[in-house]
Amino acid sequence: MTVLFMVKGQEKIWTLNECMLYAVENSPKVKQKSYEADSYEASYTTALGAFLPSISANVEGAYNFGRSLKDDNTYADISSFANYYTLNASLPVFTGGQLINQWRQAKVNRQLGKSDVQVTRDDIAMRTMDVFMNVIYYQGMIKIASEKLEESSRMFLQTQRMEELGLKSKADLAQIEAQLAGDDYLLTQQENQYNTALLTLKDLMNYPYDENLVIDTMITYTDYFPPLESVEDISTYALAHNPQALSAEYNYKSYQLQHKVMKGKLYPSVYLYGRVSTNYLYYLGEDFDQLVFHEQWKNKMSEYVGISVSIPIFQGLSNISGIRRARNNMRIAAEQQVDINRQIQTTIEQNVLDRQGYAKEIIQMEKQVDANDMAYKLTLRRYEEGLMSSLDLQTSSYNLLQSRSNLLQRRLMYIIKDRIVNYYKGIPLVEE
Repeated sequence: MTVLFMVKGQEKIWTLNECMLYAVENSPKVKQKSYEADSYEASYTTALGAFLPSISANVEGAYNFGRSLKDDNTYADISSFANYYTLNASLPVFTGGQLINQWRQAKVNRQLGKSDVQVTRDDIAMRTMDVFMNVIYYQGMIKIASEKLEESSRMFLQTQRMEELGLKSKADLAQIEAQLAGDDYLLTQQENQYNTALLTLKDLMNYPYDENLVIDTMITYTDYFPPLESVEDISTYALAHNPQALSAEYNYKSYQLQHKVMKGKLYPSVYLYGRVSTNYLYYLGEDFDQLVFHEQWKNKMSEYVGISVSIPIFQGLSNISGIRRARNNMRIAAEQQVDINRQIQTTIEQNVLDRQGYAKEIIQMEKQVDANDMAYKLTLRRYEEGLMSSLDLQTSSYNLLQSRSNLLQRRLMYIIKDRIVNYYKGIPLVEE
């Protein structure tokens, strides 16, 4: 069965997927998470570079005047100009596992950043889908309310004519008039709720408020017999692949590695370092032979290589306190992971049950709509023949309205639940 609401004009009609895609691409929250992910990427590069040697070069120039030390180790009142050239290098040999664990943590954080971006995208897409269905629901209710108002207007004119002919009482006319006013109010109410839902959708999509947004209200209902799926199988897959579960896992691993980094500070650190240096000295105003630049560069060249060992003895208990805080953060992350995994399993089970329940309700509601429609037509005919009161007609009309409203709601809810279940099975919410 296909329900189609016609849209006037030649404006762009937005599908559900287009709305979700626009929302995730223009969401400030998604952009914030993307920037955080980029920062994690930069931290990973920094952690990788920590394994490489640290090399620095230094060049100095100095002008000396007054008493100075000459090359022959004697002092004299002489002015001179000196250049100093130095090249330093250091390489970490052992740091108690800090560097390797910092690199592993940065690698996990890089995965965490990507997963957090996807979690935010999925959250925005899911909320957009929910609001999108609300817009469709209220638009469908406007159609139902308009049809009911049109029917009530026709019945009011007919009852008014019958009252003039003495076939209906003034009480019947007043009852129909009250029903007409109620239907008019119902239409106004649904229009207001539709405008509110549309405004919410624009806000969620970050869509310009001054531009019109026309959504695709054509929904095809083909199958209300969802497959019998194992909640356990879906949960197993989701806990291994769903971005929410992966973020919780990466968060725990990150704190676990941070704990190892803090423990590494208790171990000695060993660095290999080296240095190459030379200088050039030129005496000003002196009339004697001086070595030229390249000769001094070669003759004064010095090199050395060394190893430094740093042993932490007492750091004011800061390392012990840091390890304790890191261990507590790791334990908190572990409990958060358990809680999130539990929520995922509960959400999957609830949505599977809801989908099955809505499928059964839709089948029953379709039968109820057909029955109420037939009852309303029969009551209307008997009302026109004077065999039914206006109150009976109003009750029958309300029952039909309520069943049509419930059917529309169940159909839309079934679509939402079905897509959520498929999402946890690995089917993306948004098609790029």
